This record gives sequence, structure tokens and C-alpha cells, in this order.
Amino acid sequence: MERLVALVAGATRGAGRGISLALGERGATVYCVGRSTRERLVSERPETIEESAELVTARGGKGIAVQADLTRPSEAESAIDIVREREGRLDVLVNDVWGGDDLTEFGKPFWELDPDLGKMMMERAIFSHIVTARAAAPLMIASGGRLIVEITDGNTAWYRGNLYYDLVKSSVIRLALAYARELRNKKIAAVAVTPGFLRSEAMLERMGVTEETYREAEDVHFAASSETPLYVGRAVAALAFDADVMKKSGRVYASWDLADEYGFTDVDGSQPHWGRYFEKTFGYPLKTCDEKFYEYCFGGFVDTIFGDWP
Repeated sequence: MERLVALVAGATRGAGRGISLALGERGATVYCVGRSTRERLVSERPETIEESAELVTARGGKGIAVQADLTRPSEAESAIDIVREREGRLDVLVNDVWGGDDLTEFGKPFWELDPDLGKMMMERAIFSHIVTARAAAPLMIASGGRLIVEITDGNTAWYRGNLYYDLVKSSVIRLALAYARELRNKKIAAVAVTPGFLRSEAMLERMGVTEETYREAEDVHFAASSETPLYVGRAVAALAFDADVMKKSGRVYASWDLADEYGFTDVDGSQPHWGRYFEKTFGYPLKTCDEKFYEYCFGGFVDTIFGDWP
């Protein structure tokens, strides 16, 4: 059986790295795309795409580092061209470019937010996703289809506490729905996936703990019910290898619910479940995007009048 070929956009660290490693565990060839290389770091973080690629290979996959700024359409197209030339196909695209931690001004009302920071956040975390999917779609269609994944924050329609942050995380869920609609006849599923409280490299540092000592964090929720990036990675990998993934197209899923369905675990063998933790802690359930929600998303004017398009 041929290796599954995946491109993870934003593979340098955090969820993107975790997803790359989880796909590697399943034997995939993973193109780890990002901006930071050993020769040139573009942030204060030390992680690089080469390191991510090496970790993929160490887990049994084949990791390949590709440097690109995916806010530039030409660089997104060049990254896809590399995959086309080397593999001849692309099965899975994961859009995880974020880069908004240093741009999000939590605690400020929208009229006090810096519009330049907001514009930059949307360019990185929405526009880059669109241009990458645009570049990848023709190759995926020619490959016979498979899966596009948008990484978001939350599987609800709740407001997320900052105007630009909320726009970004809500928009990528909408992107998955739009891709699903337009690719429904191309055998390409499109979904959004959210992790829970993520123990990324940056978050561990912010909390003043390590992976070994995270339960000592002052934030009780982080200490009690956080998850490693590999957990959401295994969620994406489970979807990527699901022969019936088209049945899930156009929806948003949570790492914890997919763990219940597919049976994967986090690094330590546990199954963190942010949904159950939230309800137990705060006394009411997360109001997720359920089937009633999706009834409002499909069957509208376009589906009725132009049902065969495209």
C-alpha cells in the first residue's frame, strides 16, 4: 500500500507539529510547511520545520521540511508544486497556520483593538488557509480525493472573547463547510477540528511548567484537563485513515469526541475530555454545533437553485 501523502501547513510547533507526528505514526509522508528554519527563525520560538520533519521520520513516517510563507499565494503554489513533482499526488491537507498569539489583545473591547494587528491575524490565519487550499485542491482532485482539515478553537458558535480571534476561529469552521460544499462531488471531505486546552510548547512556557510538571500549573483547568498536541494529531490521523470520512464532511469535530469514537489516547494513555470536564466544572454542557445547527448551513438558495454546481 502506498504511503498516504499529507501537507501540514503550520507544522513548526503546537498542533501542527502534533498532527505531523501523528500522521507519521501511521506511516504517512508528511510535508512539514512553515516559515522558521534552522538557518532563519522568524519568531522568538526555537522550533523549526526541519525538527518537525525529523520527528515525523523518527516515528515511522517520512518527514520533509518545506519553507514557505503561506500568506503569499506564490509560495503556497510553490510548496504544492514540490509535492506534485516528488509524489505526484496529495491526499491530506491540514491548515494550521495561526501565528496570532502575539497579535491577540484579550481583555480589550473591539473599539480599543489595534486594527493593524487584527488585519495581520486574519491574513495569517484565514487568508493563508484559503490560498493554500486553493493551491492544493487541483492536485487533490487529480489524486482521487481524501481530506482537508481546518484547525480551529472550539466546536461551538460561542463568542471567543476577542473580536479578531473570534472572526478567525469561526471563519475557519466556515471554510471547512464551504470546501465541503464545493468538493462534495470530488471525493474530498473537509472538516474543522478543535483541540482542547492545548499543552503546546508556548503554553507550557507561559504557564511556567514543563510537560512533566504541567499538573503543578496555577491554572487549575490547564493542570486538570489539558492535552498534548499529539492528541489532536491523532484525531486528525484517525480521520485521514477513515475510509468513510466523507460522511463527516462539512462539520466541526473535537479531539475529545473523536477519541471516544476512534479509541486513540494521548501520550500518557489518557483520554482528556474537555467537554465532560467543562460540564462537571461549570455545571452546564458545551453547546456544540449539532445537527440542528447544520440544518441552517445547507439547503439554502445556492443548493436549491444551483444544486449541481460545481
